[in-house]
Parts: sequence; C-alpha cells; structure tokens
Amino acid sequence: MTHTPKPPVPVRAGHVALVGRPNVGKSTLLNTLVREPLAITSPRPQTTREPVRGIMTRDSSQYVFIDTPGIHAPRTRMGRWMNDVAIQTARSADIVVLVVEFRGQSPAREGFVQSVDPGDMALAAELAELPTVLAVNKVDRAKDKSALLPFISALSELRPFEAVVPICARDGDGLDSLLDELATHLPEQPFLHEPDALTDQPERFFVAELVREQVVANLRQEVPHGVAVTIEAFNRTPKGVEIDATVHVVRPSHKKIVIGAQGAMLKSIGSAARVKIERLLGIHVRINLWVREAPDWMNDEVRMRDFGYGGRTDDR
Repeated sequence: MTHTPKPPVPVRAGHVALVGRPNVGKSTLLNTLVREPLAITSPRPQTTREPVRGIMTRDSSQYVFIDTPGIHAPRTRMGRWMNDVAIQTARSADIVVLVVEFRGQSPAREGFVQSVDPGDMALAAELAELPTVLAVNKVDRAKDKSALLPFISALSELRPFEAVVPICARDGDGLDSLLDELATHLPEQPFLHEPDALTDQPERFFVAELVREQVVANLRQEVPHGVAVTIEAFNRTPKGVEIDATVHVVRPSHKKIVIGAQGAMLKSIGSAARVKIERLLGIHVRINLWVREAPDWMNDEVRMRDFGYGGRTDDR
C-alpha cells in the first residue's frame, strides 16, 4: 500500500503594516510579536513617529512587521508627515493590520458598548482598497465576551475585511490566530532575511529611540511632543560603545526641564537609557547627552530632515 506524500508547505514572506489611531496598541503588538521591546511605548499619543520594523520567522512564514505612527488630526508639519508615513507604509505592504481598541463597557450602563470611533471609520475607508485584517485589541476589557459581538459587528459593516481577530496585544491572547490569518496573505517567496533576524534597521536608530523613550517617560506632557534625539557619535571600542547624543527641544524652558536641577534629570534620563541600550546591544555602553534648543522644528522642513524626519515615506 502506497501513501501519497503531502505537498510541501509553501515558504512565504512579506511586509505587514500595523496601522491605527494613536494608543490603540500597535507598538505593544509589535513588541509582543517579536518578543523584544523594539518600539517605544507610552500612554502619551504620537509616541511612534516613524516606521519601526520587527522581523518574526514562524515555521515556513516570515513576517516583516512595520509599526507606524498613529493617524491623528495633525497640528504641525511633523504631524502631517507622520500621517503620510503611516498611509504610505500601508500602501506598500503586502497585508495591513488595522488595529482598533475595544474601549470597554460603560460603568454607568451595564452592557453598553462604545460605538465605533470616527477615526477608525475614516481609516477603514482610507484603506478600503488594501487587503486588511482587522485586529480588535484590548478585548480583556470585556468582562462578558458577548459584549464584543455588537462592537465587532459594527466594525465589520465598515468594509469587507480579510478577517476579524480579537486580540490582547499586552498578554499575547489571539496572536496565534492573527499570525495564521496573515500567513495566508504573504507572497510565496524565500525568506527576506535570516531566520533569526530581529530587525533590519540600524542600531543608531534604536539608540535614539531609547533615549527619547526616557525623555517621554520622565517629563511632563508638553515637553516630549517637541523633543527629537540625534546620535552625534557611535564609536565601538574594546571596552564597549561610546555614544554622544543630543536632545533637541523647542523652548528654553524645556531645556531647563530636561537638564533639571544641577543636571539631575538629564543624568536620570541617560542612566535609564543606558540600561536599555546595553540590553539591546549586549555590550557595555557609555552615553553622553547634551540638550539644545531648536525652536519650532516640527514646522521646519530642513530641521525635520536634519533630525531624520521628513524624507522618503516609502520605508521599505
């Protein structure tokens, strides 16, 4: 008796754009998928400013996930560029994941489910021509899972989606189902990167992001929105890496806040960033920080380009 051999499983690889409004959990989703904190996260909106790529290889599929800035109502040239980056990244990807958040039931009205956010409605329309999987995040907020059904039903009426997957990015719930759905939409082709690759972006990019993350984490709300970080020097030595970085702020008062009394805040930011950079690079790090004023840089195209923003939006 002969057995018919099973056909080989096709090898698939491609780009997956994570798109959504600010603070819906895109960066947390990327970090959980690749099991490394590549994208900085914060409760403050517009923390992600440019695409962050994380690579995950699972069985015969390789996913290049691209975290994008949250789509918002822009008030600066920088904000408009961030929106353009997100949409251009979605249009150049093989499959899009539109991430929306389940905002939970109202404590005042048992069983009441929040309506679909107008921003989600606008994004669904913007992406209407693109193959899109809808990921409903933060479903752990639903004490009664039946409360999800009308919310998901309302979202499904916005447009046809390739699939609708409830997830909790923070805990990893539902991510296997999401990966299974996405794999079927990746092109049949060889892996784009080595199977153990984590990202294809340079170390300097992540070092700047980790410094900015600590500025966001340590300072009051009005300061982080106007902060940019540039890496002036990145030198490897037999003892490790020495990094010179500049924190750019928009106002003299912000410069004083970032430096702090007798330099205490800047020292705290540098120390916390160093710990994370050492974990990322796996070697000893010495980091030197400076603070400079760059008035209204978020509306200055030349300054934006100097700080690494405002260039090509096709980040592939």
